[in-house]
Amino acid sequence: MLKTLMNTRVIDVGYLGMSQYIACCLLEGEGPAIVDPGPTVSLGKLEEGLQQVGLSLDDLSSILLTHIHLDHAGATGTIVKRNPRIKVYVHEKGVSHMIDPERLLVSVARLYGAHRMDELFGDFLAVPKENIQSLSGGESLDIADRQLQVAYTPGHAAHHVSFLDTSTGTAFVGDTAGIRIANDPLVLPVTPPPDIDLEIWESSLQKIEAWKPERLFVTHFGQAEGVEEHLTRFRENLHQWATAVRRGVESNATDEECLEEFTAAVDSRLKERLSANKVALYQQGGAPWMSWPGLARYWRKKLKAS
Repeated sequence: MLKTLMNTRVIDVGYLGMSQYIACCLLEGEGPAIVDPGPTVSLGKLEEGLQQVGLSLDDLSSILLTHIHLDHAGATGTIVKRNPRIKVYVHEKGVSHMIDPERLLVSVARLYGAHRMDELFGDFLAVPKENIQSLSGGESLDIADRQLQVAYTPGHAAHHVSFLDTSTGTAFVGDTAGIRIANDPLVLPVTPPPDIDLEIWESSLQKIEAWKPERLFVTHFGQAEGVEEHLTRFRENLHQWATAVRRGVESNATDEECLEEFTAAVDSRLKERLSANKVALYQQGGAPWMSWPGLARYWRKKLKAS
């Protein structure tokens, strides 16, 4: 576990045996909190990380969710079952899915395959309504001896929020600013269906920039210094991916052919510049096989409306 700043620690939850893929952040202080606990299959590693600083799930007061995708929020219900005093902060569009996750799980199973859900994520238990604190953006939260500002930051997901720790200048941005493994210069987007919207996404990036954060905390993986450079690289790669997908959507090629070409191009770029270990992490996080359909859905809706 890494201590990044005063009373702020990164816990690597060791997802599927991989290091530096999913980062949960522990906010130490009076009533400690965690940001994005990860999926239930990784809960044991999260507990180990807490134990290293003398804490357990029973000591937590709050869980802050950037969004409800299972690699970020999957363990939440299990943790609340263990510690019913925990308050869960989540965007209002995600509240119903946390209380009754059936529709969300059906949607995820369509992407990954129902036969792989237990292996990839484990249980996604419902969170009682009384444990939920709904967010819309614009709130200021006093948690773990610090003030956290909340911004609604959709684009990657309609239920996405980001948090700014005003005491450290750290913005917890989930997947809004992409994935960046081990502070590598490469910053990739993650664009799964069904919520991708590039115009809204840009507006979310501008909200983050308006905070003037000193650093970003991305769930995949950890602290990213050099905010301006990070966001520039992210925008460039998102634009490149979006352009490539639009070209495929407007061509006569089948979706299968377009997807194969897109994933091959992404994989080739990764292998040219990264070690095999980092390639695997970026392939898992960026998931080009899943990102192409998300951008294709966006373009088809946009082109149909024009």
